[in-house]
Amino acid sequence: MSTTTAVMSTALRAARDGLQSRRTSYDAAVADFAWPDVGPSFNFVHDWFDGYARDNERPGLVIVEEDGSRAAYSFAELVTRSEQVAAHLAAQGIGRGDSVVVMLGNQVELWESMLALIRLGAVIMPTTTAVGPAELVDRLGRGDAWAVIANAADVAKFDDVPGDYVRLAVGEAPSGWLSYAAAYDVPAAPLPHPGNASTDRLLLYFTSGTTSRPKLVEHTHVSYPVGHLSTMYWLGLQPGDVHLNISSPGWAKHAWSNLFAPWLAEATVFVHNYARFDAAALLDLIRAEGVTTFCAPPTVWRMLINADLSGGPGVLREAIAAGEPLNPEVISQVERHWGLTIRDGFGQTEMTAAIANTPGQPVKSGSMGRPLPGVPVVLVDPLTGAVVDGAGEGEICLDLGGAPLPLMTGYQGDPEKNADAMAGGYYHTGDVAARDEDGFITYVGRTDDVFKASDYKISPFELESVLIEHPAVAEAAVVPAPDAVRLAVPKAYVSLVDGHAPTAETAESILRYAREHLAPFLRVRRLEFYELPKTISGKIRRVELRQRETEVEGARPAGEFRDEDFPGLRG
Repeated sequence: MSTTTAVMSTALRAARDGLQSRRTSYDAAVADFAWPDVGPSFNFVHDWFDGYARDNERPGLVIVEEDGSRAAYSFAELVTRSEQVAAHLAAQGIGRGDSVVVMLGNQVELWESMLALIRLGAVIMPTTTAVGPAELVDRLGRGDAWAVIANAADVAKFDDVPGDYVRLAVGEAPSGWLSYAAAYDVPAAPLPHPGNASTDRLLLYFTSGTTSRPKLVEHTHVSYPVGHLSTMYWLGLQPGDVHLNISSPGWAKHAWSNLFAPWLAEATVFVHNYARFDAAALLDLIRAEGVTTFCAPPTVWRMLINADLSGGPGVLREAIAAGEPLNPEVISQVERHWGLTIRDGFGQTEMTAAIANTPGQPVKSGSMGRPLPGVPVVLVDPLTGAVVDGAGEGEICLDLGGAPLPLMTGYQGDPEKNADAMAGGYYHTGDVAARDEDGFITYVGRTDDVFKASDYKISPFELESVLIEHPAVAEAAVVPAPDAVRLAVPKAYVSLVDGHAPTAETAESILRYAREHLAPFLRVRRLEFYELPKTISGKIRRVELRQRETEVEGARPAGEFRDEDFPGLRG
């Protein structure tokens, strides 16, 4: 290791160790933390991962399949395999600055490819296997893809994707595709540092597009690899932990919690690879595999609390939720059964974790916590553009004057969106939140989702949190429905738990529950049982539901129930 590399690694290690030593001391962590100066040419693999992973026989990655088969890879094996893959890719002409689409599932080749591409100084374009040819044409074009790595089962999707790009197939390679597995015939040997600048692009992510065409987000060799120190702190990760994160490859959260945060912490990445979610099987694995830290989206947590939690959490120490705001009912159920408090947080593809409930700190019902160390979170009044001091409500922003290291460089190829996002000296998340007198921040909703009914401001999330407490409701999305008297009223689109029928009786029961647990001005007045539209990353597209309400032009959709239909709910 060169002298420069040693200094760089030392700076990152000192910052990492400082956060881990203050795992349950939020005030001290915030006061003492500063982003490390990793130098002008930082590379996560050469200047961090290899430093502790080479010759390290502890498990770095464990994958358990749906059928129970298990594969474990030591840190040392991951170094070797990624060196082989990197040499194989380099032989195809892939090097520093070249964009490569990685379209793989939860398989060892995904982690090998990510490490290998970082090792080469190439640019990674993680892509979900759920995309089709039309999306691939857009992604390869906008991302200027130089190469593609995909499973043999998915290569047909590229038949109509034009371009003279290198094609590598995992599995039996068809005509026109190179064999990924040929990498394992290459002798493993350390590769030289690619000489990338710390500010060079490393990752290109497409957002999930809940309201518009996916945006292309650029991250550098420091914004995610170093910036995820904030995510590591939120998750509470320590060396030797076994970390299980439920998220799909191709999306930013997968890199957050299945690569950068755990490997910054020197923890084992544990993956349960399944086609169909089985709550009981997941609970068994958490106990059998000694999982210490577990992060999952609210949808998974809701499924888990409907399963049998009586077997306990095993050695689980940290329970975390991410992806969407977490409903208080889920927290209380897990606390009651396991004695663990689920800690949720907030971040975006555009940055690392920014706000969270951190280990050892009080969790206020409904709050997603406080700003994480090093992240300059402010609330900005969307009408005046002024920063909200103290308690109040505003758009969650990052102060660009605070040099937020984990923030993207910008949206690529869209200067107008980028200018809007960075207007006024702040990065604008598009999310509204309220802060109390103790500094705890509670999510209100997307700026596009919050609406007025009878001149009262309505946060869909607040209403949805009550609706899913009803035993029949699996998921709910609330949008404004046009109304001649009130201009708009809250309408709930509801998907049901298995075993419950979409009948008038069910609708009345849900509407009655909401009436009894919400203030009168927040009352849900309409309900429709409906398969909720989602992005390919699983987020509800309320924009489609709002458009649906606009398109009916006041007509009552078939299957819609209203409070006025039920004598006991009128008024």
